[in-house]
Amino acid sequence: MRVMVMVKATADSERGVMPSPELLAAMGRFNEELARAGVLLAGEGLKRSALGCRVRFSGSHRTVVDGPFAEAKELVAGFWLWQVKSLQEAVEWVRKCPNPFPTDCEIEIRPVFEAEDFAPASTDPAARASAG
Repeated sequence: MRVMVMVKATADSERGVMPSPELLAAMGRFNEELARAGVLLAGEGLKRSALGCRVRFSGSHRTVVDGPFAEAKELVAGFWLWQVKSLQEAVEWVRKCPNPFPTDCEIEIRPVFEAEDFAPASTDPAARASAG
């Protein structure tokens, strides 16, 4: 299964405070471990929300809202995309992760939809037999 692992923003990350060289090195080592284990598919840090925008949809109307956005704890400061066997495996990897910030923070793990999640269940016995 694939999971999106989201590092939630902090007040410091929203102010643009960069990680220390020591933290960058520790995260680099962690990312190397993920890659060696075949877990890491992608991962990046995101710039503060003041440098971004949101597009709001209302029917056919679109409104662009420039950052920054309130509630840093609700924003994403970085992410990984991992290939794991289970949600529990993802939790175990996150437990090994260096704290992304010198302050308290939170990492959220969410399963990614796969194509088969959208496939309609076949009622044709022959189709089910050939798919298995």
